[in-house]
Amino acid sequence: MFDFLQDYDLLGAFWTTVQLAVLSAVGSLIWGTILAAMRVGPVPLMRGLGTAYVNTVRNIPLTVIILFASLGLNQTLGVTLGGGDNFETINFRLAVLGLILYTSAFVCEALRSGINTVPVGQAEAARAIGLSFGQVLRLVVLPQAFRSTVGPLANVLIALIKNTTVAAAIGVAEAAALMKDMIENEAQLLLISAIIAVGFVILTLPTGLILGWVGKKVAVKR
Repeated sequence: MFDFLQDYDLLGAFWTTVQLAVLSAVGSLIWGTILAAMRVGPVPLMRGLGTAYVNTVRNIPLTVIILFASLGLNQTLGVTLGGGDNFETINFRLAVLGLILYTSAFVCEALRSGINTVPVGQAEAARAIGLSFGQVLRLVVLPQAFRSTVGPLANVLIALIKNTTVAAAIGVAEAAALMKDMIENEAQLLLISAIIAVGFVILTLPTGLILGWVGKKVAVKR
């Protein structure tokens, strides 16, 4: 019943999914943290830019962002992100970029909710001893915010893993793209769908359990 799987690189497709998720998660955490700092910063212009970015991106479908990265940045503007003439490499990197641009908005909001849980008095005390806004954010606020938002960030990561399937729209050979090819070539719709679904459960379920445990261990006791 599973003999047809020998003709397809199932592990390779899921490895591409893992690479997409890991690279996008790292990039989203960095850009999302910067956005969160902008949204709580003292400069009105930066707050406005951060707010506009988050509210705009969160209301645009991920598919539109991924297609814009491919059709707009690459085919129209010639952006290759260092991929040269390798079509697969270019689309992979553009997919990572699109996922980062989209997911970072949700990372930002999760972190901002964590920042709001930090008592205002702590920030005021830090400023009273001469720390700058950046130092207060880096040394006092963000460490506590990260500890209190492990759970919400875990949910964002799980959503990101599932959202990697959208990369199939621009030809990235990840799990969803392989499923499409398998369904077109094999008369095994239910079996193929079940195999891909189990693969994603294997990726997401342990991630949620581990990060949930970490969140309980590092939670700030107030």
